[in-house]
Amino acid sequence: MGALSGLKVLDLSRVLAGPWAGQMLADLGADVVKIERPVVGDDTRAWGPPYLKDKQGRDTSEAAYYLSANRNKRSLAIDFTQPQGQQSLRELVKHADVLIENFKVGGLAAYGLDYTSLQAINPRLIFCSITGFGQDGPYAQRAGYDFMIQGLGGLMSVTGRADDEAGAGPVKVGVALTDILTGLYASNAILAALAERERSGQGQYIDLALLDVQVACLANQGLNYLTTGQSPRRMGNAHPNIVPYQDFPTADGDFILTVGNDAQFAKFCGVAGHPEWALDGRFSSNAARVAHRAELIPLIRQVTVFRTTTQWIADLERAGVPCGPINNLEQVFADPQVQARGLKIRMEHPLSGELELVANPIRLSRTPVSYRLPPPMLDQHGSEVLREWLVAQ
Repeated sequence: MGALSGLKVLDLSRVLAGPWAGQMLADLGADVVKIERPVVGDDTRAWGPPYLKDKQGRDTSEAAYYLSANRNKRSLAIDFTQPQGQQSLRELVKHADVLIENFKVGGLAAYGLDYTSLQAINPRLIFCSITGFGQDGPYAQRAGYDFMIQGLGGLMSVTGRADDEAGAGPVKVGVALTDILTGLYASNAILAALAERERSGQGQYIDLALLDVQVACLANQGLNYLTTGQSPRRMGNAHPNIVPYQDFPTADGDFILTVGNDAQFAKFCGVAGHPEWALDGRFSSNAARVAHRAELIPLIRQVTVFRTTTQWIADLERAGVPCGPINNLEQVFADPQVQARGLKIRMEHPLSGELELVANPIRLSRTPVSYRLPPPMLDQHGSEVLREWLVAQ
């Protein structure tokens, strides 16, 4: 039995932020029903290539993007632009604990499926709306997409090479990070609302915006600005507050050095063959190293190029200095720690036979995450869900 066993969730969301929240709840044991448009389903089903291969090696209808965010759900196709579909959804809502949606502001009101309407038939319903900009404010009616929000919300202003370096310019993160973070905030908010419902017996409305999440997740960079009044600049792989904390070239590639305190810096200097750096007033403290970054980093680079990545990592790990390689995804899933932690899982799928997915990282001692269902095909569980949720009530 999962931690959320018995919880019933209607996931009306598409693409990534909402489905990620739904998958989180499903992994924890909730019965999550993915409500999809007939014929086409979730937009990401067509966001390929790559697509899942069938047993003969041919592309199927299931894009890898879709597979990443819809495990442990059941699919039910409903056209709620039509009265019959609206009524079917209302009947399901009567038995639901949570509803997740990411339509534009007011989009569901046209069908009588907004929070006010559904709360009237199920006062215990927790209704989570995910939009680009929230339910109010001058941008509320705009559509919001992760890439756009990464730019508007400041993330791209601190991501990319510095203006004085070759290849300078703002760069988005390589995954739709704002969507992922919004999904995680959504699942947290839903769990908080469920906990409160245990006391009050009442559901509530959750208003989550991609922009709000992105600004909140500026974290130390946001506070660097609020503290100084100066916008942080792009620094490539360097850290604004810690030195040395970035990538360095080696004889056969690159590695990452993450010195977190002065003691670690002294150990690094010993391994590098320059113990005098730790005694130099310009470099003896982190504040001094930040101030003299432009002098220290070239000195380190001149040293690191004379050993291989493997040699540096081995030497520094023996000395207790945090460091690591820069892996591609093939190397990630071949890494012994990744394998030991079981971060790649296999599930049976009706089209491919076997499907590989990325595991959920949560480890619960008594109610562990379970992998019960592969990402569903469109309307795969339609009659089953209606029978279980409605007929059996």
